[in-house]
Amino acid sequence: MQIDTATVVIMTLMTTVSSFGQLAMLLSDTTLPRESARRLFNIIDRKSRIDPYDDHGLKLEKAVGRIELCKVHFHYPTRPAMQVLKGTSLTIEARTTTALVGSSGCGKSTVISLLQRFYDPQGGCIHFDGHNIRDLNLGWLRSQMSLVQQEPVLFARTVLENIRYSKEDASMEEVFAAARAARVSEFMDRLPQGLSTNAGNRGTQLSGGQKQRIAIARALLRDPAVLLLDEATSSLDAVSEKQVQDALDALLVESPRTTIIIAHRLSTIRNADQICVFDDGNVVETGNHEELVAIENGYYSKLVSAQQISK
Repeated sequence: MQIDTATVVIMTLMTTVSSFGQLAMLLSDTTLPRESARRLFNIIDRKSRIDPYDDHGLKLEKAVGRIELCKVHFHYPTRPAMQVLKGTSLTIEARTTTALVGSSGCGKSTVISLLQRFYDPQGGCIHFDGHNIRDLNLGWLRSQMSLVQQEPVLFARTVLENIRYSKEDASMEEVFAAARAARVSEFMDRLPQGLSTNAGNRGTQLSGGQKQRIAIARALLRDPAVLLLDEATSSLDAVSEKQVQDALDALLVESPRTTIIIAHRLSTIRNADQICVFDDGNVVETGNHEELVAIENGYYSKLVSAQQISK
């Protein structure tokens, strides 16, 4: 074979082998999107054990808001070895304010998640107005509760649309009533376009106190039987915290409703009707501020001393 012919044959073989090698890699890569699609559709088709669109369950004519936890045991599905609640029992009377306090990880926020049935307890039960929450219609149950978290979620829409998000068919009178109750009206006139002012992505056009009061107004627009406040003022500066706290205090005086407050700053919950102190997954002390600080070397008394709150 001539040298030039041999060179052509060798180069052809090398190119062919290389091309087949690259083709084999592409064929293996086609299995990745197929596997991803399979997993995605399996998640979509999976039936949730807690289905918010299920029409079954009781719908009470009128929600009062009495809550009772009976020997609740719970651990998160991803951490089965870490028990969060260990036989917790707790009664919250209707139209009263209950504060949950304790160190981080002791189960306070878990109680709120269980009340809204984001999870079901592994042991014990939770009653709402005398009915096991598993027997109640999930959509109806959640419609009776409003949650205000530490960092409120606002959308890149107007202030009016953000307040109306919880009840899209609300009238302007209802919106203004909720805005007044949450003290949004105090800064509404200072906004460039009033309620039509765009809040910006995640509320960047508003201050922390303004965002929190808008979140409270959104929660109140539903007129819930139970108001859940999960460290609603802990991320604010002292001035904004006082403004939001004054709004909450005035709100609870004007329109009493079952309110559950989670707080690390004990100064914000000293007027609560009931304070429940959590430790290691259990309620270790219950009472009002005066009763708990009177317990010598008690859990709550130690927390008060650590934060240097006047007794």
